[in-house]
Amino acid sequence: MKLTPKILEIDPATTTERIKTFIKDFVEKTEAKGVVLGLSGGIDSSTIAALSTLALGGEKVIGLILPEDETYNRTDIEHAKLVAQKFHFKTVEINITPVLEAYYKTLPIFDDKERMSKGNIKARVRMIYLYYYANKLNLLVCGSSDKSETMMGYFTKWGDVAADVSPIMDLYKTQVRQLAKHIGIPNEIIAKPSSPNLWRGQLAEKELGMKYETLDLVLYGLEHFIATQEIANQLNLDIQLVESIKKRWIAMEHKRQMPLSLKLTYRTVGKDFRLPYTR
Repeated sequence: MKLTPKILEIDPATTTERIKTFIKDFVEKTEAKGVVLGLSGGIDSSTIAALSTLALGGEKVIGLILPEDETYNRTDIEHAKLVAQKFHFKTVEINITPVLEAYYKTLPIFDDKERMSKGNIKARVRMIYLYYYANKLNLLVCGSSDKSETMMGYFTKWGDVAADVSPIMDLYKTQVRQLAKHIGIPNEIIAKPSSPNLWRGQLAEKELGMKYETLDLVLYGLEHFIATQEIANQLNLDIQLVESIKKRWIAMEHKRQMPLSLKLTYRTVGKDFRLPYTR
């Protein structure tokens, strides 16, 4: 198997139709009135918002724009609203700074300099807003996690990855870009560097250690049981770098699973006691 960009090419038209059907079918089965999603102005959330609108109609889609003072970015907000205007769905903009500051002030061990823990508070507070809207308005939370970041564990547990349905979680970032281009997401959003926006200057590719174009090929190779040495040889990468990606992928499995449970009885929820979602 040759690890070239061509191997990650998708049929965007067919993929679009499959995702639209998936969203529409799930909303109907759960008897929800639509979906709510976090709209950051980035490629993943923009693509999910557009696909949800194409599947359900804009009147059944709400995008929450949730800025906060520390990482406020006017361009991101403009991009979020640009997508909403183009695809005709509703948005609500809420500054979450007062809620964040309340957490900071009331946590006895809060450390403003420890940015990872502080950043995770932000991601989880955003999810509180999404689920309140979902509960209040009988909506489903539609997640925008992609396969690259999910495999790498590049998300906040119980934060940005939390959702009722995640339609693009099986698409690598480079494949999401193909899909975004096909459905008409503005080029300035597709080309913009990805960021969780948990602190100033945060860039996904910098923290992941390589460009998505290369990372996706490494992950594709690991997914298809290609030896790390072979991946390194084909992509002209240091074997230690490939090994570190594999190590992180495996180590982050706990973030992709239900909480670990000891099997004590006949059938264990989430393991050998799983049911189809029907009514």
